Amino acid sequence: MMKYSFLLLITLLFSCKQHAQHSEKMTTTYYFIRHAEKERNTGEDPALTREGKERAHQWVSYFKNKNLDYIFSTHYTRTEETARPTARRLGLNIEYYEPTDLYSDKFQEFTHGKTVLIVGHSDTTPLFINKILGKEKYKDIPDDNFGNVYKVVIKPDGSVTSSVKRIEN
Repeated sequence: MMKYSFLLLITLLFSCKQHAQHSEKMTTTYYFIRHAEKERNTGEDPALTREGKERAHQWVSYFKNKNLDYIFSTHYTRTEETARPTARRLGLNIEYYEPTDLYSDKFQEFTHGKTVLIVGHSDTTPLFINKILGKEKYKDIPDDNFGNVYKVVIKPDGSVTSSVKRIEN
């Protein structure tokens, strides 16, 4: 009986070690979108236009099967309004990030192994992606472009890939 207990203990310890190694090496996926169409000439923190609200609701169907763990937004009305319909549909809270502190160690640790939607701006979205990539691949998003979705994948071996897809409304 003691022989079997010892074998069971060894098996459990090995299983736990394998699980710990697996959890340390997980794929992280980031989806980035720019906020939807905003009101013009209404101050520093404009709300979304009717078209912008429609686009925000269209993002729900795009992200509904992406298995998002978190949704991040800046503290601006237009980004929050863009993120809110998807967050509600998926039962997620909106987490916040500072556009002046992109891809911090804390953010990396928090999102490691997760699938994350990040709602940003025409300038901060490409900056954020470029910071992850470690090179300047993406330029500012044109002022009239609200339909790009960028995907960045960090594999367990540390390799990083990115792509951009245009979603028409």
